[in-house]
Amino acid sequence: MAKHLDLEEQEQLAEIKHFWNEYGNLITWVVIVVFGAIAAWNGWQYWQRTQSAQAAAMYDEVERAAQAGDLTRVERAFSDMRDKFDRTTYAQQAGLLAAKVLMEKGKVDAARSALTWVADKASDEGYQAVARLRLASVLVEAKAYDEALKQLSGDFPKEFEPLVADRRGDVYNLQGKKAEAKAEYLKAYKGFDDRAEYRHLVEVKLNALGVDPQPAAAPATSAASAGAKP
Repeated sequence: MAKHLDLEEQEQLAEIKHFWNEYGNLITWVVIVVFGAIAAWNGWQYWQRTQSAQAAAMYDEVERAAQAGDLTRVERAFSDMRDKFDRTTYAQQAGLLAAKVLMEKGKVDAARSALTWVADKASDEGYQAVARLRLASVLVEAKAYDEALKQLSGDFPKEFEPLVADRRGDVYNLQGKKAEAKAEYLKAYKGFDDRAEYRHLVEVKLNALGVDPQPAAAPATSAASAGAKP
């Protein structure tokens, strides 16, 4: 009986050896690939967390400098973020904040540069839209109307479309293109919610151009009364 079991064990061992000789390399490589992928994923996650933490700390520096009105620190900190953490949302937020402070302090070219970077490089389309709208405003102040319209062309997230139409209306109005301005203001008016305060501002702009966006009242007389016989 013992010899019989020994023979069975030898046969099983031979089968295992044969299987390993045939598929061993493949199994080894599969295991290496799987564990390598897991290690790479964990490494990527760790790198992302590290980048995010460092970017957050640097954004805090931009924010503190902005609150102190220290333009040199604002520009330096934002430049560092742009160089080291350009793919993070913190860098995009820092660009918008830096541009706001720089614009308030009269450094228009620096503000324009920051907004252009966010508009061109931001991975978040919401930040891109905000940057393009603000950049259009900067260009309008510089009377660079055609450049402003370029910033307001192309695709925008749906929630930004009324704001973009309103801004285009402003540019056309300043250019003396009243018909185009009316058309854009009407788009904006229709795009805003009825309860939105901004909608009332657009209505004022339309009224100034001689347009009442409110629907005309229905005729008081009915068809039957209009055609009534004496």
